[in-house]
Amino acid sequence: MILHTESLRYTYGQGKPIHFPDLRVNAGDKILIMGPSGSGKSTFLNLISGAIPLQSGSIQLNGTPYGDLKPSALDRLRADHLGVIFQTLNLIPYLSGAENAALGLRFSKRRQSRVEDKQVEIQRLALALGLTELQLAAKASHLSIGQQQRIAVIRALLGRPELILADEPTSALDPVSTDRFVREMLESFDPTTQAIVLVSHNPALKQFFDRVIEFEDISDD
Repeated sequence: MILHTESLRYTYGQGKPIHFPDLRVNAGDKILIMGPSGSGKSTFLNLISGAIPLQSGSIQLNGTPYGDLKPSALDRLRADHLGVIFQTLNLIPYLSGAENAALGLRFSKRRQSRVEDKQVEIQRLALALGLTELQLAAKASHLSIGQQQRIAVIRALLGRPELILADEPTSALDPVSTDRFVREMLESFDPTTQAIVLVSHNPALKQFFDRVIEFEDISDD
C-alpha cells in the first residue's frame, strides 16, 4: 500500500472541524476527489503533501506514519515518495522549462538514483506530454499556462515517486485542452509502481479515473 489515511480531521481557527474519509491507495490507482469550494479537497491534499501539519488522525506513506517522524525525516520521506502538482504550479519564471522540471530531483537522492540520464528522461516525458525541445529550452515565463502545467507534471513524475498528488491542475484550461492534458498525464505515469490522486471540481474528469470520492458535506453540523 502506498498511502493510508485514517480518522483525519482538521480545524481552521475557531471553525468547525473537517472530517475526511479514510483513504487507501495502491499502485495503479487513479483517484479523483471532487467537491465544491470549501468542502476540504485541497486541505486533504495539503495534509497528505505535508503543506499543512497533521492535527488529528494518521497518514502512512509507504508504511511509515507521519506522526512517528521528526520534521527532517518527514521531509525526506515526502521528497522520496511524493510528486506534487500544485494549483499555483510554483515554477521559477527565469529558469527554463527543463530546469524547472529537474527541480523534482533536487531534494531526493532516491529519485535521483532512479534516473540514469536526467535530460533524456525529461525529454521522454516532454514528448509524451506534447512538449517540444524549444518549449523545454524556453523560460517558464514565456510558456503558456498549458505548457507550464505540463512542466509541472514532468517535475512531479521525474524519478518515479510512488504517489502523484495534483491540485486542480486543469483549472485554467478550456474543455478540449483539459481532456488532452489529463489523458497525457495519466498515460505518463507507471501504473505498476505509481498512483495518482487528483483534486478537481470538474465532473468531466470522472471518465478518466477508476475511483471518484465526493467531498460534499464532510464538516460537523
